[in-house]
Parts: sequence; C-alpha cells; structure tokens
Amino acid sequence: MSNDMIGLELGLSTKDYYYPFMPMLANAASSWILSCPDEITRERKRIKQPMSIAESIASTDISQYSGGSCISRSSSTSSLNSFPRLQFRDHIWTYSQRYLAAEAVEEAAAAMINADQDGGSSNKEDGTTDGMRLVQLLVACAEAVACRDKSHASALLSELQANALVFGSSFQRVASCFVEGLTDRLAMVQPLGAVGNNSIAPTMNIMDIASDKREEALCLVYEFCPHIQFGHFIANLSILEAFEGESLVHVVDLGMTLGLPRGHQWRQLIQSLASRAGQPPQRLRITAVGLSVDKFQIIGDELEACAKDHGINFEFLVVESNLENLRPNDIKISKNEVLVVNSILQLHCVVKESRGALNSVLQIIHELSPRVLVLVEQDSSHNGPFFLGRFMEALHYYSAIFDSLDAMLPKYDTKRAKMEQFYFAEEIKNIVSCEGPARVERHERVDQWRRRMSRAGFQAAPIKMLAQSQKWLKNNTNVCEGYTVVEEKGCLVLGWKSKPIIATSCWKC
Repeated sequence: MSNDMIGLELGLSTKDYYYPFMPMLANAASSWILSCPDEITRERKRIKQPMSIAESIASTDISQYSGGSCISRSSSTSSLNSFPRLQFRDHIWTYSQRYLAAEAVEEAAAAMINADQDGGSSNKEDGTTDGMRLVQLLVACAEAVACRDKSHASALLSELQANALVFGSSFQRVASCFVEGLTDRLAMVQPLGAVGNNSIAPTMNIMDIASDKREEALCLVYEFCPHIQFGHFIANLSILEAFEGESLVHVVDLGMTLGLPRGHQWRQLIQSLASRAGQPPQRLRITAVGLSVDKFQIIGDELEACAKDHGINFEFLVVESNLENLRPNDIKISKNEVLVVNSILQLHCVVKESRGALNSVLQIIHELSPRVLVLVEQDSSHNGPFFLGRFMEALHYYSAIFDSLDAMLPKYDTKRAKMEQFYFAEEIKNIVSCEGPARVERHERVDQWRRRMSRAGFQAAPIKMLAQSQKWLKNNTNVCEGYTVVEEKGCLVLGWKSKPIIATSCWKC
C-alpha cells in the first residue's frame, strides 16, 4: 500500500474513533508533543521503534483537527514521506493505540454518568457535566505531569483533589487513586527546562510492603471479587486434569497464591484429589516460592493438617527466593512424579523494559519440564512505553473494577473502601507514579503473553472449560450480575460488562 493511501485511510478513520473526545485529546496530545521533545527522544531510544506514537499522532491527527480544520491529502502525504522507513505495521500499531486511548476516556466518562443515573434528570445532567470535567482534568493533568510542567500540573491537581472524592461515585473514587499517583509522580520530577536528570526516581516497591492493611484488603478482594477465585478454579481444574491417574504429584506455586492466609487454592485441590475417581495420589508435594517464609510455613502447616484429614500423604517445601533469582536446582524433583507450575498474578512482576528477567524465569520453568504451566494474569496493557498510554489504559481498566465494586457494595461500606484504597489504589499508584525497577505492576494482554510464552519455547494448551467456568460464575453467590466469562483463542477471560479483567491460560513445554 502506498504512503498516499495510508495517509488517506488514517485521515478518514481517526475522526470516527475520537468523536466526541477529539478536541480534548487533540489539544492534550498536541501540547505534549510540542513541549516534551526530551521524553519522546528517550522513548524512541528505549524501544527503538521506527516512529513514536507521539510523532505519528502529530503527523496524522493533531494538525488535522486543531482549530477545527481538516488536513489536506498532500499535507498528509508530505508528513508521511518525511519518515521513509515507516512501515505499514507501524501505522496499524499507532492506529490501535489511538483507539484504545479514546476508548479509555469514553468508558471512564460512561462509568461516571452511569453512577449518577439514580438521581433526577437534572442530577443526571450535572453528573454528566461533572464526569466529563473530571475526565478532562485527569487527562490534562497527566499530560502536564508527563511534560514536567509542575505549575500547571499543581493547579490541575488542586481542582482534582476537590472533585475526586474517596466516597463519591465509582468514577470519583477511582479518580482519587489516580490523583494520588499523579501527585507522587509530580513530586519526583524536575520542572520543565531544569538542568540534570529528569527521569522518575524509583520509589518503594509495593510488593515489599508487609502491611496488615494490604493483607486485609487482599482477603476482602478474594472474598468479594471473583478475580482470584476464578483463577484458582480454572487453575485447579487444569491441575487435576494433569494429575489424572498419577500417584506422585508435585505443584510448584510461584508466590504461594499471593500469600493468602489458609491456602484457599490448595485446600480445594486436596479435597478434589481425595474425592477423585479411583484412588487419591500416594503423595502430594507443594513447593512455595517466595520471600515470605514464615507466612508460607504457617500455610503449609494448615495444609498438612487438611491433607491428613482427607487421608493424603502431604509434603510441603519452601524455596526462599524471588522469581528473578530462582535456579532450577532450587526445586527438588523426585523420580516418576508429575510436576505442574502455578502462577497466580505473579509473572507480570518480572516483566521489565528488556525481556531478560522474564526470559530467565521462563527458561528455568522450561528446564523443570512441567506437564503444564498455569498462568493467571490481569488482562490489560499497563506496560506500554509511553506514560500517557499507560495512564489511559489503567484508567479504562480500573474504572471497570470500581464500577463492579459499586454494584456489589454500598457507597460507605468500609470493606469496599479498604479494597479500593489499600489494594487497587496501590496497584494504580505503582503504574502511574513509578518507573524502572520500582514499577512492578506491568500487566499485559493475553496476546502479548502468548507471544512471550511462544518465544520461550512453550506451546499453548487450550482450556476447554468454558461451560464449567460459566456455571461456576452463575452458582457463585458472591458474584453480582455483570461479570462474564468468554473464551479467547484457548484462554478463558473473566470480564466486567465486556471489559476483560483476568485471563487464564495453560502452557506445555
């Protein structure tokens, strides 16, 4: 396809995707591009793309809609011809990113509007206006923070703090978490034009925070949100399938299912193994990998008592190591035993700017030759190379989660507030305010995980349990209407009103 045709296609199509948010997004992106050349240069060097998102938007969209005038075909062609190495696939990638950004803003506004529908018609109009204003403020503030414009960003943050209420509508509540993240990020950057290093200083890794409040919030998320329970259910079904007819079975649990007290996932597995057709296994071994040794040992003691009650010979081991330092000989494997590896919301923490850390972990897992690797991860793109793109994606994703909490629990419920402020808010702040090694919440979509796993030598093992998972969702009394389960290329995805939340997949060596 010629550059002329590409320019014309992009020029004609973009307006449909951005309407009705085009003026806001165009102005935000335009000023960001003009005032942030340093950030664009850094990102181009880091990801080594032939053309950055910002440059592509500038050449095809911003001039097209700035001031309400349309760009001519010749002007579009000229812009495109200034990048002779640009490939068609780069246009498609940029095209997709623009769509996702617009979609994020649109759905965030919709969540705010829906939250105010119980009021009168005048309240609905006020809610719509307030919601749109809040979205505009968030986008403008994120742009100002990205450009290190501390004066403008501070003014916007003051207005946001007055409107993003912790006990407000679902969108106001999620906005308050993003405001905290933007505040933290702004505090760590130098103002525009300052001499020296303008990079984001690393902050505390939220995975290292041994907080009673965070542990309590995690337990509440497990109880009220189906996210983790769904992962456990599908993982256990896949593990039981791998263990069928086997007498010596071994599970390596990366992170020990987030350190949840009582070992919920493995209690359910023990019960299922004890009641399976035929005989229970001669021995079940579980190896927990992580740094919370004392907590893991308490879980192991409780699991041992549970296994004894069900007549199963049980062995529990702990490997004190984070995933990046794990070595194959850390895992004790006995002859003739069947091994599976279980990862619940863990591997995204070792996804870095380079693929080295994750590739090393996947290589070690591959060397263990497990019968199956069960992977459960958040299904969203929070690891893109550009801060504004990550911000939009996170706003889209967590707006859906906060909307689901709004459907389940009253506005002033303390359990809801704890989940929002001590669990989900911590993830949001890590995505928004941190960079480098401190940014551990690097969630990616199923398609990206599929490419990563394939490069590491794994083959997909399609999960054929859609009917069972839908039945589980329907019969779960704690799950409110609005959650869905769909199959996507052999993976099962839990979503809220069509927005993907959690994806489960299985892999073989």
